[in-house]
Amino acid sequence: MAAARRTSSQTPAVPATPDAPATPTSTPASAPTLPVLGGRRSSYRERVADALRAALIAGELLPGEVYSAPTLATRFGVSATPVREAMLDLAKEGLVDAVPNKGFRVTEVSDQQLDEYTHVRALIEIPTVVALATTADPVSLEALRPAAREIVAAAVAGDLIAYVEADTRFHLGLLALAGNAHLVEVVRELRGRARLYGLTALSASGRLLASAEEHLELLDALLSRDERVVRAVMTRHLGHVRGLWASARE
Repeated sequence: MAAARRTSSQTPAVPATPDAPATPTSTPASAPTLPVLGGRRSSYRERVADALRAALIAGELLPGEVYSAPTLATRFGVSATPVREAMLDLAKEGLVDAVPNKGFRVTEVSDQQLDEYTHVRALIEIPTVVALATTADPVSLEALRPAAREIVAAAVAGDLIAYVEADTRFHLGLLALAGNAHLVEVVRELRGRARLYGLTALSASGRLLASAEEHLELLDALLSRDERVVRAVMTRHLGHVRGLWASARE
């Protein structure tokens, strides 16, 4: 199983909440922080599912491999119960299959499926984001800059799970500015079904940074109210994503 690329300074223990069991005192130094994605309020179970989904998307959990809830719980620094419940949620989404008495097997996704997901994302996201160039509040756009910077920092560090978490927060947060919650959920599901098979190779080669920096470029274009540049950046960015999903060399 691939190890998460986080240091202890990057992964504070997950705080206990009324609906969440306390984090074990022996939290591994490499355990990823549970994300809150897309600006929504999430239950602890949903946050665990988001963290597992990020690991799936980043290719940290490998297609065809079987992972037990206790093993994943140790890695993420939480108890086994919310992990098991979250994996059952992911099974309903078709991301994993339950294997009796063993755990959960990560499902495989074909290149054709990945290309289809990218096509649907382009149909939804490009016109929606272009429209934000004339409708979005500049303060709300600027509020997304920390997430964009986190994406760049994660690319530099080669932290793939952090990259996926920050990337998801940025894109869903941006789409949320359009005021259509259903649209955000559709894109969230499409992203969750994806697998960035090429992410590790791009990170190792240093090319992931170029894709990461496009998030800052997109924000600047939106704040400049330049619809033409916004469209160009979004089209180029989703083209990079398609290459990642389909393991294509661009």
